[in-house]
Amino acid sequence: MPTMWLSDTQKIGVAFCSGGGFFLIGGVMLFFDRAMLAMGNILFLIGLTIIIGPQKTLLFFARKQKAKGTAAFFLGLLLILIRWPLIGFCVELYGIMVLFGDFLGTIAGFARNAPIVGPYIGLLIDRVPGLGGRRNAELPV
Repeated sequence: MPTMWLSDTQKIGVAFCSGGGFFLIGGVMLFFDRAMLAMGNILFLIGLTIIIGPQKTLLFFARKQKAKGTAAFFLGLLLILIRWPLIGFCVELYGIMVLFGDFLGTIAGFARNAPIVGPYIGLLIDRVPGLGGRRNAELPV
């Protein structure tokens, strides 16, 4: 069986991040359930810390270029905890887009290589401007 490039600790971090994502989706599906959104955020932060380490996590959130995203993410988390889940989720979603927007191209490229649905996902990605479609595809070089 082929081994992954992740260590065992990082695999646990991926599980925490996945659980956080499922709780976030469940919280949205249950009409912005405050407890599920808060649990999803906490699991996501724990998973991210386990995957890349505490020092790199702090450096990631403390970068000057990402200050607006970090402030929006944690303000959204605070708004969710003080019982304003809809507004908090919207603010947090903006923070996530600012913080992790650089990774959307990587995610789009990964989704494009999925075995069965990859070509269809690629067509959708190419239609959405700025999502990671092939830039300068019309250039002859």
